Amino acid sequence: MAFKVRIESSGSEFAVAEQETVLGAALRQGVTLAYSCRNGDCGTCKGKLISGKVDYGRYNEKAMSDTERRAGAALFCQAVPFSDLVIEAKEISAAKDIPIRIMPCRVMQLEKLAHDVMRLWLKLAEGQRLQFLAGQYIDILLSGNQRRSFSLATAPHADEMLQLHIRHVPGGLFSGQVFTKMKERDLLRFQGPLGTFFMRGDDSGESRNAGGHGNAGTSPDRPAILVAGGTGFAPIKSILENAFAKGTRRPLSLYWGVRAKRDLYLPDLPQAWAGEHSHFRFTPVLSEPQPEDHWNGRQGWVHEAVAEDFPDLSRHEVYASGPPPMIEALKRTVMEHGLPPDRLYYDSFEHAHASAP
Repeated sequence: MAFKVRIESSGSEFAVAEQETVLGAALRQGVTLAYSCRNGDCGTCKGKLISGKVDYGRYNEKAMSDTERRAGAALFCQAVPFSDLVIEAKEISAAKDIPIRIMPCRVMQLEKLAHDVMRLWLKLAEGQRLQFLAGQYIDILLSGNQRRSFSLATAPHADEMLQLHIRHVPGGLFSGQVFTKMKERDLLRFQGPLGTFFMRGDDSGESRNAGGHGNAGTSPDRPAILVAGGTGFAPIKSILENAFAKGTRRPLSLYWGVRAKRDLYLPDLPQAWAGEHSHFRFTPVLSEPQPEDHWNGRQGWVHEAVAEDFPDLSRHEVYASGPPPMIEALKRTVMEHGLPPDRLYYDSFEHAHASAP
């Protein structure tokens, strides 16, 4: 039995099939709600039930607390309706006309950037192009209905080949293949583009909901702080290269947090950006510099470096991408320093993110 869902703020309506999640049904019918992991771990898709009942599904308590649930919150990537629903949710109109497709591609080059990071260059079939927003990701489709998610490190205007930054995870199904077996000319399939992580502006098309999330007050001139952890640099690279190509003049500050110097796998690139663009600055932060690094730069946690440099974030926007501990620490810190909740955008590299259906 199908149920109907209506988004209160916009009046958008869509049908949800039996055992289908609210998010899955919305995406299937061209209604793009804010989302990232699709597995109940990151909280990006969190909204509010105005009326109706749902099966809340399985989720991580850090994504939605019991208090939030009692107040009417739901994670729409997990919520399966038991009745017709009226909801509050973030709609992202900037992505609604971009089709999510399954496409074949060929591995054109494998380039080892660091001891545990490989750059993959993928080429689509002749005449095919992937339309996407800078910051979005794709799912590599594997046998056995498995999939692994990777952010596109390519800017949309330079998509002749798609670039992925793959970190080698011990025992990892796909990353192990990349580092040990994959060869140039191998064929892959992927689904994408996915996610709603991209730089906002007056033309971003993100609607505000009553829960205080959205693009309220978003301005293309507001200073933006971008925070990357490890290979979280990949979508940040896409966002920045896209901003530079468009001639964006807002102040841009990149903080890239890694353990040691060897983990800064493309250090010359952001340094070059800083030399070319007077409104951009780059701050690498090492949490565990090694003696051989001879490091004289910033040390410690990357979120603490941001707070130290920007004690008042009330006039900024923050974009963050990287491992969950970094994202969670950053969330707490930026709110303590005055960042409005509706100006924090993040892509948490959850492990479950990789196996979302």
